[in-house]
Amino acid sequence: MTVADVIVDDLKAESEALDALVDRLPADQWTTPTPAPGWTIAHQIGHLLWTDRVALLSITDEAAFAALVDSASDVINTFVDDAAEETAALPPAQLLAQWRSTRQALHTALRAVPDGRKLLWFGPPMSAPSMATARLMETWAHGLDVADALGVEVAPSDRLKSIAHLGVRTRDFAFMLHGLTPPAEPFRVELTAPDGGLWAWGPDDAAQRVRGAALDFCCLVTQRRPRAELDVVADGPEAQKWLTIAQAFAGPPGAGR
Repeated sequence: MTVADVIVDDLKAESEALDALVDRLPADQWTTPTPAPGWTIAHQIGHLLWTDRVALLSITDEAAFAALVDSASDVINTFVDDAAEETAALPPAQLLAQWRSTRQALHTALRAVPDGRKLLWFGPPMSAPSMATARLMETWAHGLDVADALGVEVAPSDRLKSIAHLGVRTRDFAFMLHGLTPPAEPFRVELTAPDGGLWAWGPDDAAQRVRGAALDFCCLVTQRRPRAELDVVADGPEAQKWLTIAQAFAGPPGAGR
């Protein structure tokens, strides 16, 4: 089993967990507001449908994907919301069916990407495992919005490890996004996994350190919870600054919750 296969398996499981939340949802509940301003449950699923569709396009038709990126350059500040608005207008049964078929096709395509191939994206090109991780992060984060809207508490799983890894890997991206020079030295990040184990990144003797619960760290880097509510702390000024700007997703700095 390849690295991509393992992460795609997690992506599939995360998608199915969210699917179970909305599978039998009455049509009128699809318009329930979520914590994302202006976005209903339909917008959340619609966004995942659109992004899965675009990721699939990157794998299967690079020329068409490049044309899409060019067309988005004129509406860079609104095209994500516009796409969510368009897909959210679909009848719920049709929206759900399209998301299911699209994500299944994407998962199959990700498993078939040859080693070494870089997939085009809105930022730097990425490998299939990185693309799968990004889709896992987004599916989990938007699924959390849906769960919040429905008043459902979702139990954390070991699938968070890939999301936490992405959060660690995007440290420099977050600094640059805010016009700051990334720290020269690696940080030590220690997170308590859902099963009580330890997930760690960086050298043991790093001066800048972050520690806390894996679930809370993932909420921090996806900006799903206010930092004050999270069990994540930092030692060192650069690590403390990172916690105020951490962002694992592409696009401009988010406003947070």
